[in-house]
Amino acid sequence: MEAEQVGELVSVTFTWTIEKFSTLKSQKHYSEGFSVGDFQWQMVVYPKGSSGIPGKHDLSIYLNVANASALPSGWSRYAQFTLTVVNQVDRDKSITVETKHVFSESKSDWGFTSFMPLSELCDCTRGFLVNDICVLEAEVAVSQVDYKISEVQETWFCTPLVPPKHEDQTLGPSNVDSVLVTESSQPLREPCSEQVLNSSIAFTTRSFDQLLAFQDSLSSEQACTELNDSPVGPSIIKEHEQTPSTPVGRLMDFKGLGQIEKDFVPLLEEVCLLHPSLIECQRKRSRMFTEWAFTALGRLLYFLQTTKGKDMVEDACKHLQILWEELETFRFDLSWLEPHVQSALGMNKFVERARLVKEQRDNVDALEIEVKRLKARLVVATLEFQVAKTDMGLAEESCVEINMDGIMTMHYMPVQIRAGIAFPNRLESPHCLKLK
Repeated sequence: MEAEQVGELVSVTFTWTIEKFSTLKSQKHYSEGFSVGDFQWQMVVYPKGSSGIPGKHDLSIYLNVANASALPSGWSRYAQFTLTVVNQVDRDKSITVETKHVFSESKSDWGFTSFMPLSELCDCTRGFLVNDICVLEAEVAVSQVDYKISEVQETWFCTPLVPPKHEDQTLGPSNVDSVLVTESSQPLREPCSEQVLNSSIAFTTRSFDQLLAFQDSLSSEQACTELNDSPVGPSIIKEHEQTPSTPVGRLMDFKGLGQIEKDFVPLLEEVCLLHPSLIECQRKRSRMFTEWAFTALGRLLYFLQTTKGKDMVEDACKHLQILWEELETFRFDLSWLEPHVQSALGMNKFVERARLVKEQRDNVDALEIEVKRLKARLVVATLEFQVAKTDMGLAEESCVEINMDGIMTMHYMPVQIRAGIAFPNRLESPHCLKLK
């Protein structure tokens, strides 16, 4: 095997051919391992998506460090990589997204929760799924230099170098990050348990200019990252399993402070106009740190702007709490924002109460319908009762009352019969009774 190496960078292209794609279950699936530098890597795919959001059906793809739990404590690697869903009909129509990340023992995977809609992937006319075969590629360029822990912590806020074609893609770690750390050593040893599928590795030569540009971008970022810019406070690598999507769209300059996601900029401009200290407190920071800081602020503002009160269920509240803890590490004066965040976090109680009220209302409505049904039945039964009572009165009038409980004695026989029975010699003939 050959790999292109320039200075401290190694570039490898890995191709993963997945057969019988439509039969895959919804859990994660690992590719075979491939080497880049001195690390083993894997692609991870969720055929039905990993967002956990009801009604959201997107393909999720990640790059993962294999056997992460077996690596020395404190390891880290900077990587710039592209993930591609290959169009098997027209290669030029393949969907490719580029991003960068510092992989570490606490964040051993990185990728896209919403890479592309499943409806587009499974459309046989698009060319992404041919004969139930899906082809994925990962082009990975890895630095041979370990990163400091402070630098590793800050990479959570790195944004894609190339804007993705789908603006609703969510960049971040796999939503089973904690699971992958402990299980990542298993797929290579037990392929059946994680359904490691057929794949092939194709090492290609990255152009010298591309690698130099990548190395220069890495060096410049290292040079401008200051130790005192490292966020403090709670770890910012926490991620809940079901995270609402945040758009990763085109980047644009924000007041000369850095490239921020376009959707965040209007919100940031509004709050910075009202609270100038937000900008002043970041002026002495490095450009990269400032980008991360305002990206964190923009992400939280976007969440508050786009999330309705009825959507503040338990998972959304946990996600908001994570965004808030991340933002606090950048030492903004957030006294103006905290009441809004706390109010949003408290919405979960109102949502739960509203749910209980709705259940009670539905129960009352059901009982009201039952009462109306029983009242209607009572009216019908009353009419039937009146008719039956009238019929009974008529029947009683046409019937002579007889004591049905009395003993059948001669008391009820005519006098002549009684006399004849008592004194048979008084009757001259048995035919006399009829004549009389």
